[in-house]
Amino acid sequence: MRKYKLRLNPSKCTFGVRSGKLLGFIVSEKGIEIDPAKVKVIQEMPAPKTKKQVKGFLGRLNYISRFISHMTATCAPIFKLLRKDQSCDWTEDCQKAFDSIKEYMLEPPILSPHVEGRPLIMYLNVLEDSMGCVLGHQDETRKKEFAIYYLSKKFTDYETQYSMLEKTCCALAWAAKRLRQYMLNNTTWLISKMDPINYIFEKPALTGRISRWQMLLLEYDIEYWSQKAIKGSVLADHLAHQPIEDYQSGL
Repeated sequence: MRKYKLRLNPSKCTFGVRSGKLLGFIVSEKGIEIDPAKVKVIQEMPAPKTKKQVKGFLGRLNYISRFISHMTATCAPIFKLLRKDQSCDWTEDCQKAFDSIKEYMLEPPILSPHVEGRPLIMYLNVLEDSMGCVLGHQDETRKKEFAIYYLSKKFTDYETQYSMLEKTCCALAWAAKRLRQYMLNNTTWLISKMDPINYIFEKPALTGRISRWQMLLLEYDIEYWSQKAIKGSVLADHLAHQPIEDYQSGL
């Protein structure tokens, strides 16, 4: 710490303890968990009735969003209530999303810290107007997978006009930027329905956005694997089926 002139805040650090609360999370040998007190608050929240209450609910979710698979897609009906021209009418779709999140929080995932030098696995799932991904890794036996981070994003109105392949490229570039601290010094195996790496780096004529994606991804070591390459993946199943089945059926 002295060598690199770094400083620590003692009130936010824990040393020599096998488990404990740190920055609002529970850190132990099992991994990183959501503080049960935060889960309890969400579980006991009544359905929001005003935009202020909607913001309060989404704000609590945003703090723990790294634990929630496809949060953006799941909460899409609730996010719509924050639009300037949208009245705060709590619809049946909003209630389904609200109940779905509460059900998900009954057994939230335990996240694993990354082991330096171990390849990362990124499962990327792209929908019509949003994307979700989970970053994980395998244990030393390569028989078990552990989630490190969940991400989700709603495409902008302009991005929704992209082809599905371009949306996949856009999603990969955005996710890589958000997960740079993990991906920069490690190989990442990308698992998705389409191969954005080949599209970005083999295309003879680069347009403006493809050129930007290429420049952003040049610093990473990313290898594309088809979804069939890794079978029986717990992380892929969790990303694909939790908790957006109702939302997908409405597309």
